[in-house]
Order: sequence, then structure tokens, then C-alpha cells
Amino acid sequence: MVLAAAPDVAPRFVPVRDFTLAWTHSIEKLRWEEDYVVMPPRTGGGKPVLVAGKARIRGSGAGMEPPPDATFKGGWYEYQPQRQLPDQLRLTRSAYTADYEWCENGSCKPLSAIMPTDGGVTLLYPCRKAN
Repeated sequence: MVLAAAPDVAPRFVPVRDFTLAWTHSIEKLRWEEDYVVMPPRTGGGKPVLVAGKARIRGSGAGMEPPPDATFKGGWYEYQPQRQLPDQLRLTRSAYTADYEWCENGSCKPLSAIMPTDGGVTLLYPCRKAN
């Protein structure tokens, strides 16, 4: 369950429990993928939590060095991110680079198919659908 919001665009509720964000690095032209899971709140009145799953980089380059614990499998450096996630993901979207891809159930589409961009920042955050 993720709600996406871009400035001056009405928020969109996307009913998912897990998804992958993918993009191509603007300089190195290498694909990057990050898996996420939306976990239920730890307490009855709490908010859902966004948890990072595996991440993959299709090679390495300037600013894209895989961490030391990454393993190389099938042309990808794969690793488990160790950072704590913020309450929301801030996705910078530009008219000068390809858009993020939203992937679920083995199928990917441009993020713009779910949430239009204004060339600024789109926020993704876990939530429950409001009644």
C-alpha cells in the first residue's frame, strides 16, 4: 500500500504489498533496481512501514560502486541495503532523464503511468487507504 504524491498533483493510492523501483543511471547508463515491502504497523494505531529488500546494480561506475558485501550473479551486483528507510522515498524526476519504472508481479511500467511528474520530486510513502 503506497501513496504517491507529486507537487500540484492529487495523491494516488496504489494497493501493493511489495514493489520494485528501477531506473537507469543518467551518466553510466546502468540499470539499478530496489525492492520494497510495505509492512503492517507494529501497533494497532501505527502507520505501515516501508522496508528495503534486495537491491541490484547492472555493473559499476562513478557513484555506483556496489557495497563490499555485494555478490555478482547473472550480470548484477546484488546486496541488502543496510540503511534505515525514511518515512517516505523522495524520487527526483527530470525531463532530461528516463523516468523511474514501477515494477510489480514481474511487470514494469513507467512511473508516469501511475503518477504524472512535474519534473520535481515525487514522494512515495506507505499508508492505508482512507475510507
